[in-house]
Amino acid sequence: MKKVLIFMFMVVLTATAFAQDEATTEEGPKDGWSKEGNISLLFSQAAFNNDWTGGGTSNYAANLNLSYTANYKSGDWSWDNRLLVDYGISKTKDQEFDRKTSDRFEINSILGKQISESHWYYSYFLNFKTQMTSGYVYGTDTDGSETRTEATKIFSPAYLQTGPGMLWKKNDNLFVNISPATAKLIFVSGDFTNVGSSQAAIDAFNNAGGYFGVEANETTRFEFGASLNAYAKFNLMENISFENILNLYSNYLDEPQNVDVDYTANIVMSVNKWITANVAFQAIYDDNAVKAFQIREGLGIGLTYGF
Repeated sequence: MKKVLIFMFMVVLTATAFAQDEATTEEGPKDGWSKEGNISLLFSQAAFNNDWTGGGTSNYAANLNLSYTANYKSGDWSWDNRLLVDYGISKTKDQEFDRKTSDRFEINSILGKQISESHWYYSYFLNFKTQMTSGYVYGTDTDGSETRTEATKIFSPAYLQTGPGMLWKKNDNLFVNISPATAKLIFVSGDFTNVGSSQAAIDAFNNAGGYFGVEANETTRFEFGASLNAYAKFNLMENISFENILNLYSNYLDEPQNVDVDYTANIVMSVNKWITANVAFQAIYDDNAVKAFQIREGLGIGLTYGF
């Protein structure tokens, strides 16, 4: 766990060093709104007829990604907002059901008041994230057919974090927000936590860790702790951008040494105005969900539109 955290910090620090070099030539931001968005669709497909002898299974995969920022500045006040939407599916010929490859809906908002003329701000942040469609556990029936059991769905789970802190901001592409007093709420559907009134069933459910940390017959879990949110985006070379998003959280009320980690790296290689190659990597550690790292990686070429 410590090695992974050190690795995450080294990635962000490296990104910070690159971005600082770039930022020295940039002019200061002007008052008013600055908005930017990007939407991309990646698609891959392979097909084989019944007479193909070289092996292979027909399949397709698609991923839709949307990012949008809307930042406001007025004197020594700043308000930064970012929306992230990422959804992907895949299907092979032998599978009865489509399967999700990614599903993310996240909103980040930071309000800051600059301290003198430094890069430091008093801040207040809000982060909300969930998924957009149901997630399933897949299995096989006695007759060999594929089965699936709903394990998650929209707003189950959903996470809300908010609290005051200190923001260090070089520019819109490089900032770190530290909040030592963060309130966190986990929301889930009662469909996954209702176990009835049997004390044995309640104890068994809770002893197993509950559902994303939420106890039996409850739909919310409150935590209070410290958080760090960092963002760094810079150009590795012409037409190749590298984006890093890091979220860390420690719950003072329950095993504060188990730090929740959510790190995302996106590399975008622009071929031209419309075509890009994207590499995405995400690592999540949340012992309320599973006591191991969740890893997601994706690579694709597709259409991109900036607005």
